[in-house]
Amino acid sequence: MIGEMFEEKMDALSRMTVEHLALPFPPGFRGLDIEDQDMVMLDADAHGYAASVLNGPLSEQQRAGLTRLVSAFDNVLPAIDDAYGTRYYTHARAMAVLTTEVENLRED
Repeated sequence: MIGEMFEEKMDALSRMTVEHLALPFPPGFRGLDIEDQDMVMLDADAHGYAASVLNGPLSEQQRAGLTRLVSAFDNVLPAIDDAYGTRYYTHARAMAVLTTEVENLRED
């Protein structure tokens, strides 16, 4: 049962990373900091952690970084005042949350 769920979530994460890469980066967000977060790095980190999890388990340091990343999204999202930017970063946050779920299932 957990094995099936793991595979389903891995497939979903794989699709989500492809979808995210196909989305244009929000105009005006390069070089922008919101809530002390560099928006380019926030996006890059979300994709980087997803790609890492798709290739194998995370280290303890990476797991801690992923937890911090999801928290950073929770702080940043309410402060974004651009509709497309909100949609883009909501997708990136969902990808980070799914990455966490996959990694947690891997441990079980």
